[in-house]
Amino acid sequence: MGIREQASWARARLGRGGPPLDLLTAHFDQHTYAPHAHDEFTVGVTVGGSEVIAYRGGHIHSYPGSIVVLEPGEMHTGGPAATDGYAYQALYAEQALLTDGTLGGLPHFRDPVLHDPELAAALRAAHTDISARPDPLEAESRLPWLLTALARRHSTARASDDRVPGADHIARTVRDRLADEMLDPPSLADLATDLGLSRYQLLRAFRTTTGVPPYAWLAQHRVSRARRLLETGLRPAEVAGLVGFADQAHLTRWFRRVLGVTPAAYRNSVQDTTG
Repeated sequence: MGIREQASWARARLGRGGPPLDLLTAHFDQHTYAPHAHDEFTVGVTVGGSEVIAYRGGHIHSYPGSIVVLEPGEMHTGGPAATDGYAYQALYAEQALLTDGTLGGLPHFRDPVLHDPELAAALRAAHTDISARPDPLEAESRLPWLLTALARRHSTARASDDRVPGADHIARTVRDRLADEMLDPPSLADLATDLGLSRYQLLRAFRTTTGVPPYAWLAQHRVSRARRLLETGLRPAEVAGLVGFADQAHLTRWFRRVLGVTPAAYRNSVQDTTG
């Protein structure tokens, strides 16, 4: 087998018109980074092999399932710890993304290598999904929430009060705005500002009330609208754009999640029964 030196970048926006967030997927058999530092937090999950990183005057090792957090301005390297190379997924988060939902200033991670299988799996899933389809509302619904969890669980920061008065009203307001602007939904940051909340408080209130994050609620709302349009005889490819999905594949994925069948199969069955 030849040497694998692969890296791909994706850029997501955190909400409509929001700031960018970069995501890296990499597999290196031999590549070693020169000493460098980032302005943002680097949050990575090792998915294969092992990596050795020079950091804070010593060396740290990561293995499959490890979460690695490198703080802004900290010089570091990175390279394979063994002959089988290493693979990882990383994102580069502005500092403010780790202070929403916490108290005590900028979070400090005493241990840069963390063992948290649940959070590692959630970070991997979000990274994979958003890298493949950088939807602004999905990125803003998932990544800040996970980064707050990271800071609250593993840093020196203290968790802020989770109680959000009027959570039902907040969720109802957000649902109405998302439904009204289904084709180009507003950013959660803007909605939070309108409601006098932080984005974390908005996400907390919404998830507590509905049981799902905003992007998932909107996807299900779009599926309901798509169902009505399919019943009129429109084709899935037409319907996808009319309800705000990026393309037919995006519609199909959510339609199957919610209803268990493809849009085409649903349309055909409805057409058959209605003559």
